[in-house]
Amino acid sequence: MGNTSFSNTAIVACGTMSLELDRLREEGFLDTEHILYTTPGLHQDMNELEKQLLERVRKARQLAGQVIVVFGGKFCYVNAARPTRTMSTIIEELGPRVARIDATHCMDMIADEQQRRQIQQELAGGEPVWWMTPGWVKYRRAVFKDWDQAIANENFPRHTGGAIVLDAVGYLDRYMEQHPEEFLEYCDWMGIPMQAYPLTLDRFKGLLREQLQKLSA
Repeated sequence: MGNTSFSNTAIVACGTMSLELDRLREEGFLDTEHILYTTPGLHQDMNELEKQLLERVRKARQLAGQVIVVFGGKFCYVNAARPTRTMSTIIEELGPRVARIDATHCMDMIADEQQRRQIQQELAGGEPVWWMTPGWVKYRRAVFKDWDQAIANENFPRHTGGAIVLDAVGYLDRYMEQHPEEFLEYCDWMGIPMQAYPLTLDRFKGLLREQLQKLSA
């Protein structure tokens, strides 16, 4: 496992995950020279998401022998007009040498469902939680594009356990220290408190390694 190399692999990812992927590259785990990002928050715009994803994968295939797509499956692409068209369908259409990591959404890339239940119990006493990764904080304007206060009021307050940021890069602590007013304004807009839960990137590494092994088989 220690000799795992992504040097012949390009990564195509939602920009929301750039903090984690950049950290893995800094640490030397991702030795690829090619990480291509789509605009954060495109789960709200299916057409643009599919357009950018296809464009990035096409470019990635010109740069490397194989491509790993870092997008969730169940929640990142929901096509109401064509319910049978899923993220898995799109990946299959892209042909060989392209694989997507096995996760339902970006939070699932950092902590699996069982871990999230444990965290929910620990921090929120089992109350409903609004889950986020650091990218949801850094790229707030893109992730919540077109959300006004009315939409925020309809969605966030029902999560009586507050917002929990699954933070494997220490982003939220730095953000709170450097931009305290922005942080408080963000919480006020949501109408619920926000707190970080520190984790490692071990699960994310495992998911990436799993697809690399499948592509290299």
